[in-house]
Formats: sequence, structure tokens, C-alpha cells
Amino acid sequence: MSSGKPPRIRWIQWTAVAFLTTAGIVNYLDRSTLSIANHDIAGELGLSGLQMGLLLSAFSWTYAFSQLPVGALLDRFGARVMLGAGMFFWSLAQFAGGLAQSLTQLVTTRAVLGVGEAPQFPAGAKVISEWFTPRERGLPTGIFVASSCIGPAIAPPILTVVMLAFGWRPMFLIMGALGIIVAIGWYLLYRNRSEVALTEPERSYLDEGRPAQTVPRQSFADWIGLFGNRTTWGMVLGFMGVVYMVWLYLTWLPGYLEHERHLSIAKTGWVVIIPYIFGALGMLCSGRVADFLLAHGVGAIASRKWPMAAGLVGGAIFTLPAAYTPDLTLAVTYISLAMFCINYASSTAWMLVSVAAPSRQVASLGSIQNFGGYFAGSFAPIITGFVLDQTGSFVNALLISAAVACVGALALVVLVRKPVADRGATVRERQYA
Repeated sequence: MSSGKPPRIRWIQWTAVAFLTTAGIVNYLDRSTLSIANHDIAGELGLSGLQMGLLLSAFSWTYAFSQLPVGALLDRFGARVMLGAGMFFWSLAQFAGGLAQSLTQLVTTRAVLGVGEAPQFPAGAKVISEWFTPRERGLPTGIFVASSCIGPAIAPPILTVVMLAFGWRPMFLIMGALGIIVAIGWYLLYRNRSEVALTEPERSYLDEGRPAQTVPRQSFADWIGLFGNRTTWGMVLGFMGVVYMVWLYLTWLPGYLEHERHLSIAKTGWVVIIPYIFGALGMLCSGRVADFLLAHGVGAIASRKWPMAAGLVGGAIFTLPAAYTPDLTLAVTYISLAMFCINYASSTAWMLVSVAAPSRQVASLGSIQNFGGYFAGSFAPIITGFVLDQTGSFVNALLISAAVACVGALALVVLVRKPVADRGATVRERQYA
């Protein structure tokens, strides 16, 4: 194994991480435009509450179901084309949203936005697995996944200012144009590993001294085989626990602060930022911890699985007092700690993908995990709304999310024991189990 990191590898690595993080922030800004502008849109187009609910849910369903094919396509064609095309088309959909004149047109643009954004995080896992060794994947994964907290944290002040200055339609147009610029930059500057003529020291560094091997492309049978592996199902169920709680807070935290804690709308907009700052810190810390554990002899699977399970349990533990405390400051403190833990688990889940799957199936496994998470997460706002209607309180909804997180942690611990076996001719990563 080469003793030092080749300079070109370092440049490729951090250029890719910078683009992935930027794309992730734009991704979440685009998701947030509708929630920021929903009052103005409903007024202009004369939408009822039910129609607005349909519009708000259009994204999540297409995003979830697009995960299944997009992972296989990423493993076949690479992140350069798939993420570049995804960014370009989701940005066109965002731009088109600013020109929509009816509910049908807006629903269509949001559905296309969900399809276009689907490659983002599986592509990130693919890029990290190609350009970082297993022992250094924690930090870059934590950085690019942190965009899922940075985006929602900065969206309210940035998008509100833009909308107040120009209107909701120009806000959609500006964000769409920004995404197109990032997509073009990604395609021009990033290269898949297979597209780069590596020197022997560069290849040896990335493969940690192992001999050069030819990796066959994933077949349909290989992809189907992932569903027959207990590790896959443990990761899916674990991520269900993560995304359910993440989506509960993402969709209902402002309403919780206004309804349960009696904050004004103006104060809520600023208080909501605090838990997302903690969430971003959790993601950044997770990378350091995973790399530290791996460097000190803990296996690649164990160094990801156990911290992820701990994050899920921690999110549940801090959600319980948040549900019952009468004090606003304590409630925000507990919610912030819960967000730290659950986002710590979320980031670690993507690190687990990069070591649990053979390199040629990383995006496929990541997209299956993401599908399961977002399928479960799609029910969080519906169940929470039902509980609120029945009880007039968020307490039971928070308890349900804590229970889902604990079930996810249990499934992770019981089912995820070893990497997914490579059914192809070459196995490149088994020794890291």
C-alpha cells in the first residue's frame, strides 16, 4: 500500500465532496420552496387545504419509488451522468414550477422534482466508495450528508427574503437556474473512477495495495439478489426508523412549536434553525467517530452499525422528555439533542452502505435503503396529523416516532452482521468486515 496520498487523488476527492455538498444544499432548498410559498400559492391559485396537501405530498412519493431503479442505473452508468442528469432535470422542474398556472401543472413539476432528486444521496455513496478508501470514508460522508440539515436550516431565511423581494414565481425561477449551473459544473469537472487513467501509485492507494481487478457490471440477477440478504433488510428497517423521525420533525416541527409551545410564526422561524444546527453537527461528528473506530481495530460493519443503532436509541430517548416537559427551553433542548442523534444515525447509515456492499452495488444498496426510509417517512406526517386531530396534542405522535426508532435499532443490531456477499466473480471488500 502506498504510504502517502497522491495529490491528484486528494484534489479529485475534495472537489467531488464540495460538489456533492453544494448539490445537497440546493436539493433541500428546492424542496423547501413550496412550503415557504404555500400561502401565496394557495391564495393565487385558489387551492383548498386538501389540494395543498396533495401538492405537498407529490414530491415524497415519486422520490421514494424512484430510488429502486435509480440505484441500479447509478451502478451501471456512474454518478457523473446520473447525478448530472438528475440535477439538470430537477432544476428544470423547479424552474417550470415558477411558470405553472394550475394545480395539475404544479403537481407535475413537484413529481418530476422528486424523480430528479432521487440520485442525490445514492450517488454520493457511490462517489465516496470509488474515490475514498474504506478507512477514510466517514468524514466525507458526514460532510456531504450534512447538507440535508444545512439546507433546511438556511432555507427559511434565504427563501423568505427572495420571495418577499421578488415574489414566489421568481423565487422558483432563481432556484431552478442555480441548480442548472451546479449540474453543468458537476458534469464538466467530475469523472467516474473508470473514466480516469490512474497511475499505479494512485490505483494502489485507492485499493490499499490490492492487485488490480476487473469488476463486472451489476446484472439484474445481482440486483434482485440484494433483496434476499438479511443485511439489506436490516439496513432498510434501520433507515425506516431514521427517516420516520426525521420527517416528523421536518414536516411538523414548526406546527409543534406554534400549537404545543404557543410560539408566534415569526419566533418559530428562528427557533426551528436550532435543531437543524445540532443535526448538522451530529452528521459531522459521525464521520470522525466511524473513521476513529475503524482506525482502532473495530470492523467496518461494526464501526457503522453500532453507532447508528446508538443514534436511533438516542433520538428516541431525547424525544420522550421533549413530549412531556412543560418548559419551552427544555423542549427545544431535547428536540435539538434528538436531532443530533437521529441525524448522526442518518449519516452513519450512508457510511454503512459504502462498506456493506461490493463496490459495483453500492448505489443499488443505498437506493434500496433510501426507498425503505422514505416509504416509512411518507407516513410520518399523515400519522402525526391523525393523532393531532384525535388527541389535540403531539405527545402520542412523538412517542410513536420514538418507538419506530427503537424498532429500527433492534432490526439493525439483529440482522446486520456481515457485508452483502458479492455474487459476481470478484469480491473486493470482504476483508473489511
